[in-house]
This record gives sequence, C-alpha cells and structure tokens, in this order.
Amino acid sequence: MTELNGTIGRWQGVGLITTSLLGTSVFILPELTVKMAGEGAMWAWMLLVAAILPLALIFAELGKRFPNAGGPSHFVQLAFGRRLGTSVGMLFLMAAPIGTPAAIMMTFEFIRPLVQLEGSALLLAQLGMLAGLWLINVRGMQLSSSLQLGLTLAILAVVLGVSGGLSLPSGELPRFTPGVWSAFALALWAYLGVEVVSHLSAEFKRPERDFVPAMVIATLMVAAIYLLCTALIQSLPAGEGLAMVRLVNHVLGGGGELLVGILGSAAGIATVNTYLAGMSRLGWSLAQEKQLPPLFARLNHHRVPALGLGALLSVVACSLVLAHGFDWGFETLLESVNGVFVVIYLLSMLAAWRLLPGRFRLKAVSGGIACLLFAWSLGGAMVYGALIFLSVWWWQGVRAKRLKPCLER
Repeated sequence: MTELNGTIGRWQGVGLITTSLLGTSVFILPELTVKMAGEGAMWAWMLLVAAILPLALIFAELGKRFPNAGGPSHFVQLAFGRRLGTSVGMLFLMAAPIGTPAAIMMTFEFIRPLVQLEGSALLLAQLGMLAGLWLINVRGMQLSSSLQLGLTLAILAVVLGVSGGLSLPSGELPRFTPGVWSAFALALWAYLGVEVVSHLSAEFKRPERDFVPAMVIATLMVAAIYLLCTALIQSLPAGEGLAMVRLVNHVLGGGGELLVGILGSAAGIATVNTYLAGMSRLGWSLAQEKQLPPLFARLNHHRVPALGLGALLSVVACSLVLAHGFDWGFETLLESVNGVFVVIYLLSMLAAWRLLPGRFRLKAVSGGIACLLFAWSLGGAMVYGALIFLSVWWWQGVRAKRLKPCLER
C-alpha cells in the first residue's frame, strides 16, 4: 500500500484544525495578554487574526490544489526543487523532539491540579500519554478527528455558557495601550501550527471541496473563542488563580478546576495528537522520496505509517526523559522551537507566489509580511530556527554530492 487513507470530512477537519490551534493555550493565553496590555489585549488579538488569515488561506489553497502528506515540504519542493523542499521537511521533523515534549508538559499543567503528579510519576504519566496517542493514531485519523470535533464543540459551549453569566465590556473601541505589541508577540503562539493540518490534506475524502472551508471555518472559530475569552476576562474582577477557572466558578458556583482541567488537558492531548499525525505523514512522504529510511514509508492495514509513527514517538519519549533529567521547563523548550515555524511559513508563502494563480499573490505577500512581523516579535528566538535550517540545507548539499557518483554509474 502506497497511498494514505482518505477518511476526513469537512466538519471532522474543522475539529482537527480547531483543537490543534486551541491546544493548551485557550484557557491561559487570553489572561496573559490582558495582564500585559489591559484593555489593549483586544487589539493584540484583532491584529493577530488579521495577520494569520492570509497565512491560513494560503495554506488552505495549497493543501486543496496539491494535497500531499509532505505539506509545506511538498509545496516548497514543487516551487524551488528537491533540496529546499527536503530541507523544509527535515526542519519540521527536527522541531518535533523539542516542540512535542513542550506541548505535553503544558498539557500536564492542567492535569496536575486534578491528579497530583511529581517526579518519576509525572514522567511515567507523560510517557503513558504517548502510548495512548499511539493507539489512537495507529488506526487512522477518522476516530481522532471525530473526537476532536466533539471537544471543539464542548470548549465553545463552555465559553458561551460562561459569557451568558457575565456582562461583556461596552462596544466602544478599546485603547491601544503600550503593551499591545508585547501581547501580540505572546498571542501569536495561539496560531503557530496552522500549517500542520496541510500534512493531512491527502487524508480528506474530498480535499478539493472540503479543505479550504474547513481551514477558514476553524480559523474564524478559534479567533472568536480567543476574542470572547479575552473580553470575559477583562470583565472579571481581579483575584487569585487561573482566570478561566474563576469565570466558571463565578457563573456555575463551583467546579471550575475540574471543568477547565478536563477540557484544557483534553485540548492539549488533541494538539499533540494532530502534530504527531502530521509529522508521521511528513516522514512517510520524505521516505517515499528516499530522503528517510524505508521504515518510515511502510503503511499498516489502516494505511497509517505505523513504524514511522513509532520511531517518532520513541524520539519524543527520549526527549521527555532528558527534559526531566535536566529539569528543563516547557518555556525553555518553546523558546528554542518557535522560530522554526516562522521559517517554514515564510518559505511556504514564497512557494505560494510561484505555484498559485495571480489572484492569490496579494494573500501570499500579506502572509510573507505577517511572517516578518512574527520574526520581529520573536527576536533572538529566530536564531535556533535559522541555524537548524542552514545546517539542514548544508547537509542536503553534502548528501547530494555523495550520491551523484552513484547515480551516474
């Protein structure tokens, strides 16, 4: 079997994309932006939505026209050749050993108040989460995408339910406070990863019909949820503890710790699930092009690259063990990986300029400008992504020179 299984419908795609973007930050980021910018936090989120929409639309259009498990790697290869395309794919894979453990550690910030876990018990629980994700992914994406649509609806129901018990701020335009740009720099983490679902475009039943609507609907739903959460938090009196927990307790009279803990941890697990699925499909695509060992190209009877997924999970498990051993926090890991995604986005926008019809070029330019704005916001965190990309690019050149004599025989 050499083809992936097309099982994802439009609304299942909405669930996958939405939960991958909401992730571990939906109950945390709005509060942090309010602390930074006050009422100007709404400006930070509105600017972020304006910056991310062209990126999402371009990724959706690329996924629709060129459905492939390689995602951005495939797009860049079509536009600029194998060396650059493979470099993008390897760059993404090299982010996995750092970014995925960070997401898992963030997820357990919601779980720990419900179940006290420390030290080796915490590590064993995180490794157990990886094993559970293996069982979900090895049977394909149809089950997990359906579950994640349900999770998205549950999060939306909680946010709307809480909003009914509080008075929102007036409709007046908020002040543009000095902390807006700092809040914007923080808030962009909510949408980092918008590209990952393009790796799964080949598994949509009808990508030419459903992929773009799924991406647009999910992007706007996520924007609405973050804006509403920010507005609700601005209306809440100051207090101790997580603001979303206090909101739920205020409206329902209690149970906030349990409800937010369950939904927050479930959203985090869903995010890690989508990333692992996307990266295993990317590994499968690179193996098809003989850029990775053949085991990454083997599909099981569910048409899932199970061996490649297992290898990826093993690397992530080793990274978790190292992180616990050296006492690395998720903040340290995130700072090292975020610049990787901006490099991938920028190269994808350049590829879109070459691959898509002229009417999409304005969106591609807007997406490129957004990438430069993200890079400016990240500052020194871009160094890691740039160095990794240059290293991979160099290695691809060395590898090509070594293989050339063999190909000429």
